Order: sequence, then C-alpha cells, then structure tokens
Amino acid sequence: MRWVEEGDRVRIDIPDETDPDHERFHGRYGEVVEIIEDDAGLETGDERDSYLFGVEFGDGAVQHFRWRDLRPVPDSN
Repeated sequence: MRWVEEGDRVRIDIPDETDPDHERFHGRYGEVVEIIEDDAGLETGDERDSYLFGVEFGDGAVQHFRWRDLRPVPDSN
C-alpha cells in the first residue's frame, strides 16, 4: 500500500539533523518521477518499505527516498 504515485508533488521531511541527507534535502519540494519496488519490506516487516520513490527537483536532479521521508504537498504549493 502506498499513498504516493508518479506525478505527485512531495516535500522531503528528514527531521533528524544527524542524518547525512538532512542538510541537502530536508524541506525541499519535488515531483515523484518513478517508483521502484524492492525487498526491503521483507527485511523490515513493513510493506511500505518495499517502495523507493524517485523525486525530481527543480534543477532536474533525481534522488530516491523511502516513504518515511516524504510528505504530501497542499495544492497551493
């Protein structure tokens, strides 16, 4: 089960300031451009972990995130 689909706008939310990706990505907005399925959910026991979301930012760069790092963007943003 996933709430994010290709074409959705999302905000990156990495609240842990010690996470190496916090400074580079926390608070940035982008568009989900691909969804990759893998076996991570089998390892963690959480089906949501079986998806890796490719997010494209305004500069064209694409970075991959798990569901826990993504938040929906209200239509006004």
